[in-house]
Amino acid sequence: MANKLAQIKNMIYEIRGQKVMLDSDLAILYDVPTHRLNEAVKRNVKRFPPDFMFQLTEDEWGSFLISQIAISKDNRGGRRFAPFVFTEQGISMLSTVLNSERAIEVNINIIRTFVKLRHYVHSQSGTNEQIAELRKLLMLYIEKNDKRVNEIIIALNNLIEQPEKTQKIGFNTGNS
Repeated sequence: MANKLAQIKNMIYEIRGQKVMLDSDLAILYDVPTHRLNEAVKRNVKRFPPDFMFQLTEDEWGSFLISQIAISKDNRGGRRFAPFVFTEQGISMLSTVLNSERAIEVNINIIRTFVKLRHYVHSQSGTNEQIAELRKLLMLYIEKNDKRVNEIIIALNNLIEQPEKTQKIGFNTGNS
């Protein structure tokens, strides 16, 4: 199961500030052709508002190919239109339109992956606050010890500007 979750995690991208999955990746997971997945969605379009699913613009799709996957996979290279992407809620809704055992199993794994990602993000939220607090402490220290820090910087600059004379290593033949 961990391998499946890792595979799914690699198929989750951030587009327009949202975590989404491509229709073609979902089709691979559900073991259906991409056009069949999109047909099922179009037959039930009312179930997929813009916060559940949206189509990438041509610019987004071009940028996405370059930035996210660099070299397009065979199933992505010959598309006639930009793909649809599904948010976590849209993926949940897919299980209602793709009513198969495989769809149910895949949806459970996808939702578990989104939950793990969300837990990870929330566990990291204190990091920015800690960095900001350390920055404040450093600035206070520099303010109080400005003269000493400045003296250290001057000494370091002097060492850089005046490299120490070195002796040549090797035999002195007297011909130099």
